[in-house]
Amino acid sequence: MGVGAGFDLREEPWIPVRVGGASSRVGLRELFHRAGEVEDVELPVAPAASGLLRILAAITARIAGHDGARMDDEDLAEDGDAWLALRNKVLAGGSFDRKAVDSYFDDEALVGRFDLFDKERPFLQDPRLLRECVDGQGRPNPSGVNKLVLGRPTGVNGAVLFGHFTDTDPVPIDAAEAAWHLIAQLYYGPSGQCTPRRITQVRAGSGDAGPLRKTVSFHPWGRTLFTSLVLAVPVPGGGDLEGEDRCPWEEELPDPLGPPPVMTWPGRLLTGRARHAVLLVPSVDCRQVTDAYLTWATHHPPRAARDPFVILDMPRAGGEPFARPADGQRALWRDMDALLLKSRTPTGKRPLALENLPHALLPSLRVRAYGFDQDGQQRDRSWFEATTPAVLQWQQEVNEAMALHVGRCRQAAEDVAQRLEYAARLAWKLSNDPPADLSAKVKLDPKKYGPWARSAAAAYWPAAERLFWDLAAPEHVDSPPLRHFVDAGLDALDRALGGARADLRTARARSKARATLRALLRNS
Repeated sequence: MGVGAGFDLREEPWIPVRVGGASSRVGLRELFHRAGEVEDVELPVAPAASGLLRILAAITARIAGHDGARMDDEDLAEDGDAWLALRNKVLAGGSFDRKAVDSYFDDEALVGRFDLFDKERPFLQDPRLLRECVDGQGRPNPSGVNKLVLGRPTGVNGAVLFGHFTDTDPVPIDAAEAAWHLIAQLYYGPSGQCTPRRITQVRAGSGDAGPLRKTVSFHPWGRTLFTSLVLAVPVPGGGDLEGEDRCPWEEELPDPLGPPPVMTWPGRLLTGRARHAVLLVPSVDCRQVTDAYLTWATHHPPRAARDPFVILDMPRAGGEPFARPADGQRALWRDMDALLLKSRTPTGKRPLALENLPHALLPSLRVRAYGFDQDGQQRDRSWFEATTPAVLQWQQEVNEAMALHVGRCRQAAEDVAQRLEYAARLAWKLSNDPPADLSAKVKLDPKKYGPWARSAAAAYWPAAERLFWDLAAPEHVDSPPLRHFVDAGLDALDRALGGARADLRTARARSKARATLRALLRNS
């Protein structure tokens, strides 16, 4: 490893933020000092931003308090009302206490723990990989910097998402950006084959997926980062309150062969679930990362834990709930009713982070979503970030009529989309391969969609989104939404069929498809 001056994440400007309408970068200390001024986090790698917010929430729990009581106090956490009262007092302060911030970051027990390249305890890394990730002859066997950076291809079949890089000519990455990708790998890293790690006589070379892989996270978002971070500290109940709570940088290196520790609240719940071990190799001046080791951290089954920022869906066939997967083609508004309705609904269990929010803040609170569209193993497709308007004022506990209305709007949009797909496929079938008996029920070939279904969906969904936000307003709370979405579906169908030949067969197909869509109104 290099022998430079290190890269202290407390002081180095590595977190992009917006303050006073201007973009800048800050270190951890300045971020907490100025959290009451920071308007937003502008980290361009969504999975890194998602992981970073969990790390910042854990630190917030260590720093934030009032009259000697801290938000991570296990005894206080046993009384939910008392903990919520403390949170309200912290929020009323509007900023973090600078002395508390400095006391935490200057703690002698944490010396070097926030340095990205510390030789003994680099931040969120395992220095033992330097001697454990070796080839058959005992020589260092790094994974390569391309393996670290999300979006770069590795091997011969890696997909190129953002730029062109090869394993034969790896391009170093700035230390600040390497910190982003380090965090993203620990939360969203792949499963399957990885760089072998030799601890016993066996060089095991496979691992499990990161705890947030292929999921989308939903965070309460206030007018300042201070408010967002205080609300990001999970309400007690999602993790164990009995054990000693530690974040990875606050405890000794874990035993890779032993069982993982109990998921205590809030530190381990937010930061201690990684399935990967990483070590960055810096340049001589410690301003860049030139190589990296990525391998498994443990092969023991993960401890049961519910992440506080995900929607939980139930399998249709029954079984354990699972985190709603991220879908790069699915707009955020289609999850809106799951964020507003009470936890146990057919649309999913609301994220714990959106429960028990202060009523006084609801008129200004938005929801920030970070998603990473991936498969469960190695393939990364796209990541995304989105923010809602101030919709949390419509949560069911506060405004049941609006919450139910938003749910009806979302369901109407989905019902029309499903019927629109069928109608477009039906029109294609009737215009190109009609049955001999036109009065008989038409059977659609699942392998022959035709081009109209995709074109209709492409025209429908943007219109449906605009319509949703128009209808999701108090003045429309008593208006049934279905007819509006059916009209949007009919328009999308006409757009899809617009270039079709003008013959009698196509006209009949169009008429039949439109009648199929309008039939939704008769059944409502």
